[in-house]
Amino acid sequence: MTVRIILASQSAIRRTLLENAGIATEVMPARIDEDAVRSALLADGASTRDIADALAEMKARKIGERHMDALVIGCDQVLDLDGRIMSKPQTPQDAHAQLTKMRGTVHKLLSAAVIYSDGRPVWRHVGVVQMQMRDVSDGYLDDYIARNWDSIRHSVGAYKLEEEGVRLFERIAGDHFHVMGLPLLEIITFLTARKDLPA
Repeated sequence: MTVRIILASQSAIRRTLLENAGIATEVMPARIDEDAVRSALLADGASTRDIADALAEMKARKIGERHMDALVIGCDQVLDLDGRIMSKPQTPQDAHAQLTKMRGTVHKLLSAAVIYSDGRPVWRHVGVVQMQMRDVSDGYLDDYIARNWDSIRHSVGAYKLEEEGVRLFERIAGDHFHVMGLPLLEIITFLTARKDLPA
C-alpha cells in the first residue's frame, strides 16, 4: 500500500531532500505564530531542544488533524548559540550582527521532525550538529551578506551550507542532513520499518 505523505513545511530544501530520496510528498505549510510560541516557551524555561521539538509537533498536528489518512511530517530548526536562539535575520544589519556574534565560536543546529498519523504523534527526532565558525573579517561579512542576502534572509543564522555559507565554517560535527533542516536518514529508517518504503 502506498502511504500518503504530507510535508507541513514551506521549505523547498526539505521537499527536495525527500523527493531526491524517492519519497513522494505533498506540501501543505502549517501556519503558526512561531515567534509567539518560541517566546512563550522561552519564558517557561524550555530548552532549545524542547522548543525545536514543540514547534515541529505543532506543525505536524495542525495538518495531521485535518488529514487523518496521511503521514504528516512537521519540522523545525533552531540555532542555539550558548543557550540563546538565533532567528532568521530581518535585515542585512541583523545578519551582520548575528554572524559577528557567531564567528570564531561553536553553535548548535537542532533539526526536529515529528510525524503524525491518525491525528496523533507516532515518531519524533531531534538531531544536533556542532558548527565551528571561522573568525572571518568584517569586510568579508559585509561582502558575503551583500552577495547572498536574498537567499540567507530565509535561513536561521544567515547562512546556507549548500551555498557560499560553507566558507564561514572550519569544522562541522554531525549529520549533513540535520544541517539542511531535516533528519532524513532517521525518517527513512522509520518509514522503512513501517514498510511504507521498500527495504
